Amino acid sequence: MRVHNAVALVTGANRGIGSALVTAFLERGATRVHAGARDPGTLAAVTAQDPERVRPLALDITDPTSVSSAALTAADVTILVNNAGVYAMGHLLEMDLRDVETVMNTNWLGTLRVLRAFAPVVEGNGGGAVANIISVGAFGGTPSMGAYPASKAALNALTQAVRPDLAPRGITVHAVFPGPVDTDMLRLASAGLPAMADFPRATTADVARAIVDGIEAGAEEIFPDPFAEQIGEEWSHDPKAVERRLTTIA
Repeated sequence: MRVHNAVALVTGANRGIGSALVTAFLERGATRVHAGARDPGTLAAVTAQDPERVRPLALDITDPTSVSSAALTAADVTILVNNAGVYAMGHLLEMDLRDVETVMNTNWLGTLRVLRAFAPVVEGNGGGAVANIISVGAFGGTPSMGAYPASKAALNALTQAVRPDLAPRGITVHAVFPGPVDTDMLRLASAGLPAMADFPRATTADVARAIVDGIEAGAEEIFPDPFAEQIGEEWSHDPKAVERRLTTIA
């Protein structure tokens, strides 16, 4: 998959890894980048990077009507990056089930909704790539992070399940497993889970470039930062050790 002259869509593009991915695609010569966000008004800084090539796109991945409309608007997409997601802190046996439902509805069902809408778009444009931003948290259920690891584990299974379905349609599918990245989400999570502050944090720019590298290289699994690479290597040899490591964060 060549990014040069491709057309990308990044969901959750208004900040963090999503915003950095827009920049990375521009640097690699993408013809156009559709920057998705629930509120397009939050995309001003992202669009300002290159108003000719960056197109703000109203996209709420939990809203079927919004997703369908976005697929009609961004009908030229060849690379889809499912980055949008939410989290809620709390132990699963105690936290509000409405928060659990919100996390699962966004991170898993919302991603599937976007994928189902845009797979025909990418196929119709001659094929391309889909990258799902998961997390190393998918490999173990950190207790106080509630439904977030479960949603990411489900997203990992979804990614594996659709890969053989999309391959004959000319679409490669990439599972991306970032470690701790210096984002607003991580800073908020660290406030409720001080142990997170002990982990090294990658920059969004470095992670975004590594994701684009992985897409171009055709890597099925992308570990885009040093901590993620370490977890990925350990997971390939001893999954239970990774599980113990993540579940003891508290």
